[in-house]
Amino acid sequence: MNSNLALQDEPWNELIAGELSYAIAHPCLNHCYIASNIYMIFRNYQKNSSIKNADYVLSHATDLYPTPYDRFIPDMMVVCDRSKIKANGVHGAPDLVVEVLSPSTAKNDRKYKKEVYAACGVREYWLVNPADKTVEQYFLEDNDLVLQEVYAIHPDYMLEKMTEEQRAAIPTSFKCSLYDDLLIQLTDVFENVD
Repeated sequence: MNSNLALQDEPWNELIAGELSYAIAHPCLNHCYIASNIYMIFRNYQKNSSIKNADYVLSHATDLYPTPYDRFIPDMMVVCDRSKIKANGVHGAPDLVVEVLSPSTAKNDRKYKKEVYAACGVREYWLVNPADKTVEQYFLEDNDLVLQEVYAIHPDYMLEKMTEEQRAAIPTSFKCSLYDDLLIQLTDVFENVD
């Protein structure tokens, strides 16, 4: 049976290096909250800015075909080149890809997918971890996605051990490299997450 036909019947599966991956379970509630929160941050920004008709913010229901051998389902992506968007999904490199980590997908998100995204020219990549409330932000440099920063919401027990100066130095927001005027609050990314 053709793997691509099987994929059409099973929307939560991905094609990894030409092989059907059954590792994708239906996401847990925290995963869904984070993916929706990030989508809404970008969607609201898009509605209220000059990119309104230029860039496309796509949710986790959109298939991505970065190569002829791969079909991924990122949690969120921004595509600046409308010609990459086809009826069945995005073909080619989005400008930003966000993956919310799950135990069943984290290895692929950190290794294989990251390598494919870099090779295809994804400009920015986020790995968001619901368990420790972190956002790892990677930028494309010399055909590699290089870690720029890890942003975290620190638990109360850690904050209690810090000095006032240490707490004040913790970043509570960050910027996406695509938009100079979009400031992303960590509390918005992790809203409603236990």
